[in-house]
Amino acid sequence: MRKGLTLVFAALLVFTFAACKGRSGGSSGGGELSGKVVIYTSIYEDVIESVQRLLNRRFPGNEVEFFYGGTGVIQARVAAEETAGRLGADMLLVAEPSYSLELKERGMLHPFAFADVDKLAFEYDPEGYWYPVRISNMTLAFNPEQFNRSQVPQSFFDFANNPSLRGAISMGNPLTSGTTMATITALRDKYGYEYFDALGRQGVLIESGSVALTKLETGEAIAIMVLEESVLKKREEDNSALEVIYPTDGTIVVPSTVAIINENWSANRNTAAAEIVANWFLSHEGQDAIVDGWMHSARSDFTRLPFDAIPTADIRANSIPVNWENVFRQRPELRERFEQLVVARR
Repeated sequence: MRKGLTLVFAALLVFTFAACKGRSGGSSGGGELSGKVVIYTSIYEDVIESVQRLLNRRFPGNEVEFFYGGTGVIQARVAAEETAGRLGADMLLVAEPSYSLELKERGMLHPFAFADVDKLAFEYDPEGYWYPVRISNMTLAFNPEQFNRSQVPQSFFDFANNPSLRGAISMGNPLTSGTTMATITALRDKYGYEYFDALGRQGVLIESGSVALTKLETGEAIAIMVLEESVLKKREEDNSALEVIYPTDGTIVVPSTVAIINENWSANRNTAAAEIVANWFLSHEGQDAIVDGWMHSARSDFTRLPFDAIPTADIRANSIPVNWENVFRQRPELRERFEQLVVARR
């Protein structure tokens, strides 16, 4: 095993060195593994703690540091740091592609090569500015110890339109959560702003996933809109009875992206090291860590699934597409309409 990991690491190092050497205006250091890399991420803190331990063992010459925050927190932090002329991050592991589209357009990202792009099962930037690194799925969930499956919604449409659920459903906040913003964009594109109006009439509660899961366990909530990984985590760690509902009108599949900040903006101007860390996340070893965190792999040649999850291909076969340009370009409008039609009616 140790020999195999050494070979993987050596291959990554050689590839990254060649990519850096061959790119005009490339980063200094020629692929050296020294220095500090700061990563802003929305991955769960306990998952990040495990990943950081792996990275520290894998790259002892690198100091890898994480800052955790929801998408809204990260966006606000980056905006504030941008006005000061330099970010505090060298890499981003954000919830979905739209923010990477935005930062690429603003000239803040550094392109890098990934050798196995043909093994990626999800879209990526053809110029190498971002790649999918983990897959989250927005689903529904219920508690079979409190309610029968016949009493709970089987689709996103029913979640917002079944009057028997009024006042007993919950979802995340798209004003702060990237995956929830992607979700409401996809549902708006499928059902129109009437979907927001229906959520408002249902009196949907806007709260964190942990609060919603607790209400599901106590029976205070009948059903919640929640990431699959949150339910799987509780099932494995707490032996919870909560169950995922993969909506009949389609699960919303959200690829999280890895991106590198360019040296004009990055905290440590260490893109050579950042490239190697990014390639590690995209490797089989890195994807193992992702799947251990109850998220699906972004690679087509990675077969292991998160605990208790159905196959990634089955989820993709019945999914509601997300237009990432809409998430990026229409974000202010979507936030305003959600506040008007949902939040203000609480």
